[in-house]
Amino acid sequence: MKATEVPEISGAYLFEPTPFADERGFFSRTFDADVVCSVGLDPHAFVQDSVSRSVRGVLRGLHLRSGTGEAKLVRCSYGRIFDVVVDLRADSPTYLGRAFFELSDQTQATLYIPAGCAHGFQALTETADTSYRIDRPHDPSEDVTIAFDDPELAIPWPLPVTTASGRDRKAPSLAEVLKHREG
Repeated sequence: MKATEVPEISGAYLFEPTPFADERGFFSRTFDADVVCSVGLDPHAFVQDSVSRSVRGVLRGLHLRSGTGEAKLVRCSYGRIFDVVVDLRADSPTYLGRAFFELSDQTQATLYIPAGCAHGFQALTETADTSYRIDRPHDPSEDVTIAFDDPELAIPWPLPVTTASGRDRKAPSLAEVLKHREG
């Protein structure tokens, strides 16, 4: 497994395993504490694992947490997703930077998203299972959502959005969220 720093988002990493494939299918290590440690992350910091299942065209996000934020590891364990990270850490050298990834069950790559970054994705296959490893328990009172179609972000979602939650469809713009965070 190798770890590659994401240049558009300071502190973000893409962990790419080396799957072993044969006539039976494949085997892949999807988490390696030593590799996580090698980039300065604490593998024991992650306290909650979750999974979501989405159908083609479903969009989830852009989400982040208020307060101290939430760091997470994200992997598409089945299917393919278009994954987006936006750096909203005002003190970051990549503040307002955006990064786009295609995560899939073929590569089993895992994306580390630092606390303070917004995250969202769109399912590209008929079924897409997305696994999350999060560094603190979820507290719904800290949920923040940013409009996925905000023109300031101009995210190139690859498919028409077929389904999104009511919260995601009614989310405020990036400018409104930033103004609220500053105030």
